[in-house]
Amino acid sequence: MTPRHCFGGLLAKEFSSLSISREPASLFPYLLFFFFFFFFLSRFICVVVDLEFMGLLGTLLGIIGFSFGVPFGLLLGFFIFIYSKPSKESKEPIVRPINEFDSKTLQGLLTEIPFWVKNPDYDRVDWMNKFVSDMWPYLDKAICNTIRSTTKPIFEQYIGKYGIESIEFDHLTLGTLPPIIHGVKVYETQERELVMEPAIRWAGNPNIILSVKLLTLKLTMQLVDFQIFILPRVTLKPLVPSFPCFANLNISLMEKPHVDFGLKFFGGDIMAIPGLYRFVQETIKEQIANLYHWPNILEIPILDGSSGATKKPVGILRVKVVRALNLRKMDFLGKSDPYVKLSLTGERLPAKKTSVKMSNLNPEWNETFKLIVKDPENQVLQLHVFDWEKVKAHDKLGMQVVPLSLLTPYETKEFTLDLLKNMNPNDPHNKRNRGKIVLELTFDPFKEEHDRFSGYLDESKHVSIRRFSNELSSNGGVLSVTIESAKDVEGRHHNNPYALVIFRGEQKKTKVIKKSRNPRWNEGFQFMLEEAPMDEKIRIEVMSKRRGFNCYPKESLGHVEINLTDVVNNGRINERYNLINSKNGVIQIEIRWNTV
Repeated sequence: MTPRHCFGGLLAKEFSSLSISREPASLFPYLLFFFFFFFFLSRFICVVVDLEFMGLLGTLLGIIGFSFGVPFGLLLGFFIFIYSKPSKESKEPIVRPINEFDSKTLQGLLTEIPFWVKNPDYDRVDWMNKFVSDMWPYLDKAICNTIRSTTKPIFEQYIGKYGIESIEFDHLTLGTLPPIIHGVKVYETQERELVMEPAIRWAGNPNIILSVKLLTLKLTMQLVDFQIFILPRVTLKPLVPSFPCFANLNISLMEKPHVDFGLKFFGGDIMAIPGLYRFVQETIKEQIANLYHWPNILEIPILDGSSGATKKPVGILRVKVVRALNLRKMDFLGKSDPYVKLSLTGERLPAKKTSVKMSNLNPEWNETFKLIVKDPENQVLQLHVFDWEKVKAHDKLGMQVVPLSLLTPYETKEFTLDLLKNMNPNDPHNKRNRGKIVLELTFDPFKEEHDRFSGYLDESKHVSIRRFSNELSSNGGVLSVTIESAKDVEGRHHNNPYALVIFRGEQKKTKVIKKSRNPRWNEGFQFMLEEAPMDEKIRIEVMSKRRGFNCYPKESLGHVEINLTDVVNNGRINERYNLINSKNGVIQIEIRWNTV
């Protein structure tokens, strides 16, 4: 038998026993085999040619053989890897008790052991996995319908561009295997929130085929063998007394996610290309981590402010009432005594009032007021001009409103507004001339909210605004006090508790909770201060108010005095305090100090 026959038999035997794994790392031996095969083939041609022709022609043919042999070998090896099928069928896994494994095997299985086994802080949630498993066929259809409706307008933006005629899903299903929750960890906090960390694994069998019709060519891409492991932190906050009992859903990832999938293009798995698999996997990890890895948060609003979710102050609105022009004559002698009342929508605070300008139809006030802003996108400044009367009710001269969404943070804007009888655009009385009012408005966000509103500003303005905000910070800020709840408060004669907040001689109180020893108020109060309350104390007293006839109209259930130095230095505290003159009573209070 000739050497050629021996070599051909060896090659045929190699092909007949070829069984290729789908792992990208297994591609290398076969590419290496074809590389050396065609390399030695080219050298064999070179030797034969040199023996027969012994000249330049032999060397030239040897170079040509080497040049064509190497790339052809690599190409042939790649296509054999892509389109070959495993020769051995997958076998059913062998289930064995964990105590039968040796230490080496257990070490390799540590990553697959559920979190509730490795960490006692994680709870086992078999009931939830059962629920997800039973609901999965319906969840699959609902999620896929959502994906179709969400991506349809995105796909339509590209139709007609770059020769694209259509983009659509030929097939879209998440498969029959649902995600598995390996455990849930729940945190206890003193905030009005619920924090949990579920460990989720999904080794699914989805079949997602996306087709793109490019001119006359139809391109298809198929996503298969999708696997993901994520460890998210889910926060439901704040908790409110309106269904579903939380206003926002915050999600952040505590670790980088593990993502693995196959992507077929023209029938071949392009993720098997050397280097591409790991590059795509690392890129996906980095992109997801940049968006949602803690401390980055994905915030999903569930309820609006009208559903019981209390909003925190975000800034101060400075209103300068400059003047009014050509007001109506309301008095008997042909004059008016005008003044202005101003307030923000969504607030229960008393309206601010200017001074009264006696007998003046063109008054000038030049008076400045500060109002606390909680929702600059939706709140509206209301202005009412009245004619002061000594005896009867004050006559209304006109009104106007200014949406805060018209303002740019830190920029003063002047408005000259026509006064109207009401805000009904179809009311014929609004066509009558009632005069004008001139205002200057400035919205100054708190320092903590600067990043939120920085999108409204040009980069060239950030330096001047930062300098301006530093100048304003010496003018004080807003002290926000939230009375959340109390426990084990008990009076001698009645239990109808309410909280009284006393600071610098000013008193504010919560609503009364009838017949309760564990009241929950969740009410906030604000104090506008011209300077920081260093070394000052705020007093919170829990009182009980009688109902019906009782010899004891009010009764103290306990009190606490809080030093505000830590609040000013740290910006915020949220603590539970033992009530003085109470047997077991405690109260939960949050205090914030915000400056512009």
